[in-house]
Amino acid sequence: MSAAPAPPARPTAPNAPPVRLGDQLVALGLISSDQLRIALMEQKQTGKPLGEALMALGFASAEVMRSALAEKLGEKSISLKGIVADAEALALIPKAVAKRHSLFPVSLVKQTNELIIATANPNDIVAADQIKAMLGSGPRPSWRLGNGAEIQSAIEQYYGHELSIDGILHELETGQVDNFGISSDSDGGYSHPVVRLVDSLLADATLRGASDIHLEPENQFLRIRYRIDGVLRQIRSLHIRYWSAMVVRLKVMAGMNIAETRAPQDGRISLSISGRPVDFRSAAQPTIHGENFVLRILDRRSGILPLTGLGLTEANLQLLQLMLSRPEGILLVTGPTGSGKTTTLYSVLGHLNNEGVNIMTLEDPVEYPMPVIRQTSISDAVKMNFSEGVRSMMRQDPDIILVGEVRDQDTAEMAFRAAMTGHQVFSTLHTNSAVRSIPRLIDLGIKPDVLSGNVIGIVAQRLIRTLCKACKAPDTPNEAEAQLLGFPADTTAVIYRPIGCAICDQQGYKGRVSIVELLKFDTHLDELVTQRSSIKVMTDYLYSRGFTPMAVDGLRRVREGVTTLEEVGRVVDLTDLGA
Repeated sequence: MSAAPAPPARPTAPNAPPVRLGDQLVALGLISSDQLRIALMEQKQTGKPLGEALMALGFASAEVMRSALAEKLGEKSISLKGIVADAEALALIPKAVAKRHSLFPVSLVKQTNELIIATANPNDIVAADQIKAMLGSGPRPSWRLGNGAEIQSAIEQYYGHELSIDGILHELETGQVDNFGISSDSDGGYSHPVVRLVDSLLADATLRGASDIHLEPENQFLRIRYRIDGVLRQIRSLHIRYWSAMVVRLKVMAGMNIAETRAPQDGRISLSISGRPVDFRSAAQPTIHGENFVLRILDRRSGILPLTGLGLTEANLQLLQLMLSRPEGILLVTGPTGSGKTTTLYSVLGHLNNEGVNIMTLEDPVEYPMPVIRQTSISDAVKMNFSEGVRSMMRQDPDIILVGEVRDQDTAEMAFRAAMTGHQVFSTLHTNSAVRSIPRLIDLGIKPDVLSGNVIGIVAQRLIRTLCKACKAPDTPNEAEAQLLGFPADTTAVIYRPIGCAICDQQGYKGRVSIVELLKFDTHLDELVTQRSSIKVMTDYLYSRGFTPMAVDGLRRVREGVTTLEEVGRVVDLTDLGA
């Protein structure tokens, strides 16, 4: 390194004084200079560290202090509130070591072979060396700055308890289950086996990549099914006697009324699984055998994709970007439940999101919080539905409006009114194809002359399962398959078949990808809508303009070796290809 002194303007110069924590908190706007002055006086009187003095005075929360310290020390931070413990991670570090060095093994990430560890003291070199020696050639430690009190609480709460589902079931079968001991969400509640069983099921489903958890009581047993890659798969069956305690625990977590068993209820659960926040949208439905419980997993890490990550062809991506460049009008995303409509809309909002525009959303409920965007959940409690919410949002000076779903005439009229007054409006609609959205909107009460000129375009989509890369096998298509896929008769074409292995849980498929069709409105299509032309007339015109239907996009995926004809035929009608 050169001996010449660094310029004084550079904050990273070796001789520059370090930025003090209090000054950093003031600079970030987290506390005022008056609050800092009071906390410094308190620090002198009590001898507490500045962070503890600020928290004791109520000037800063533990989360704020952790984030500020992490930024100051150049570390990543983590919260242990609502965490679900990982049995494999806990087995790697003994309790005595964790307690001595105030650290907690949060989760073992097998994809990257790293052990996420929360520590209250990231500068503890002795702890770092001891953990590195302890892990040896195993997973590498990945440190996160955590709150000391949360770490000590987690150590006492999670060590020494069986955390695997099979182990917890054995504990339940051999011990006495206290159905009333779980109705309070106390710190020590985690020791109860039913509490651990519910948490382990939620964590297991999330780590398997499930989108939904179905807990279905039958006459003598409880069926547990996960929806993985769009298909329900039975995972376990439990004796029905455990269900009454489990449903109470789930209701407590979701903020539901545990005394109400005859009416449907909705709720929301927030947990930290493998060090990341995961939300569960829960719904209880009374049935003849008890309450059916379904949880939709809202994993923020996998919920929001960039526009280029949607799997569109280059032509479709350019067409979508062209549609988004139109300053006003309504863009609809259509498809059945679970077809990825919300993911597509959030990707579009992420693409448009910048400080120069005011984006407002109205959802039922808000699934993935996004920075800068103003998001609102509709609520029966305050009698606000979609149409009332759009009317209210129009007074908030929005540039872009997202309406979660056009489900009735009032919502449709308000969405089109917003589009007609110079706003970009995005929404979803339940129809089978892009072109069939036009008669659906007319059926909802939108006049054809209002419809034409105000619709930017319609995106119809489905999700298809992708073949497992580890076990898919090449095969030669038969004559009918080759003809459908458009392979020349004199060439040796190759497609792939599902086999099944340990990686894909013997399914042959792992992961999903979207297939789409994009319908862009132009002046001639607007004219056909105004004239109330038939679906066939509009479809013929679209084909003449190069429109690619969803089934053709699906066949492209088969030719690329991504999926199978059977999978495409499961979600779209391949008989329409001759149209």
